Amino acid sequence: MTANAPTINTEIAALLPRLRRFARTVTYNREDADDLVQIAVERALNRSAQWEAGTRLDSWIFRIMKNAWIDEVRARMRRDTVFAPEEAGEHVGDGFAEAQQQRMAIQKAVSLLSDEHRIVIALVLVDGLPYKEAAEVLDIPMGTLTSRLNRARAALQETLSDQARTAT
Repeated sequence: MTANAPTINTEIAALLPRLRRFARTVTYNREDADDLVQIAVERALNRSAQWEAGTRLDSWIFRIMKNAWIDEVRARMRRDTVFAPEEAGEHVGDGFAEAQQQRMAIQKAVSLLSDEHRIVIALVLVDGLPYKEAAEVLDIPMGTLTSRLNRARAALQETLSDQARTAT
C-alpha cells in the first residue's frame, strides 16, 4: 500500500454506488453485479500503487471493471452455462406486475445489445460519464464512442418498439 492508501480507500468507498449501478447495467443480474463490483474493488485495492494521483479514479476503476467483465464473459463462454436469474419470476401475480414487465422489457432490450454497446450505454446513459471520459475508460477514440452510442440507442429504440408492437 502507498502513503495515499487511506485517501484512495475513502474515494473507492464513495464510488461504490456508481460502480454497482454500472455493474448492474453491464451484467443485468444483481448477483453478477455484486460479484463484479467486489472483483473490481479488490483489484483496485491490490493495485492501488498503479493509480496515478491526479487522474480520475472512477475512470480507472470502470476500466478495471470492464476488463473483469470481459474476462468473466469469456470464462462463461468456455463453461457454456448461462442461467436465467432467479428473480425473473419473483413477483409473478403481484400488483407490481406492470412496472416489473416494463423493467424486464428494458432489461431484455439492453441484454440483446452487444457487449460493446451495453458498456457504452452503461457508462454514458446510466452512469452519466461525459463522452471524453467514457472514451478514455474504453480506450477508444471519441468518434468511435459516439458511433457506438448512436447505434446502441437506435438498437434499443427498435427493440423496445418491436416489443411494444408485439405486446398489443
